[in-house]
Amino acid sequence: MSHTIADKKKLLTRVRRIRGQADALEKALESETGCIAILQQIAAVRGAVNGLMSEVLEGHIREHLMEEGLDKAEKEQDLEKIVAVIRSYMK
Repeated sequence: MSHTIADKKKLLTRVRRIRGQADALEKALESETGCIAILQQIAAVRGAVNGLMSEVLEGHIREHLMEEGLDKAEKEQDLEKIVAVIRSYMK
């Protein structure tokens, strides 16, 4: 069973928290809240997204990349995919 399926409830809770933070950011912008509060909310959203990314990435590495039955070529191919996603994420 995939780690995203096994951890579905926990991951969805994180996504819902991110949605709530993004909604709060939108409301703050609409109500012309001060810059510092807006910046803090942006930082909170980014931190929450980073936490979600970290959790899913760690689960993928532990479950898929460390899997016993994979040969070296399969592991390298998966690793290249992970690196591509991380590079894209870091832009």
